[in-house]
Amino acid sequence: KPETAAVLKRTVEALMERGAVVRNLENLGERSLPYKISKHKERHRRGGYFLIDLEGPPSIVSTMMDHLGRDIDVIRPTFIKYPVSKTEECTGIIPVNYEDKLIAKKK
Repeated sequence: KPETAAVLKRTVEALMERGAVVRNLENLGERSLPYKISKHKERHRRGGYFLIDLEGPPSIVSTMMDHLGRDIDVIRPTFIKYPVSKTEECTGIIPVNYEDKLIAKKK
């Protein structure tokens, strides 16, 4: 929908203005909300769920929550912090015993 695209564009632009790098944008679909939510003088029963994977300074969370709270098209924004996985160095090729792989083990 054009309205949804406009909301996502506004949100991503606001994130990038505050120094965030958007890695991925995923549409989780439209579904009924777990309960009725009243926001901006309207009652909502259905909503579109989107997941924006980003990297940015922790200081943008409070300003983005204020920004999204004023946006009449956003019902409930949430930020979730998850740890960044460290890249492991290659340890080389591990030799495999092919006899064990080819011969069925007897029980």
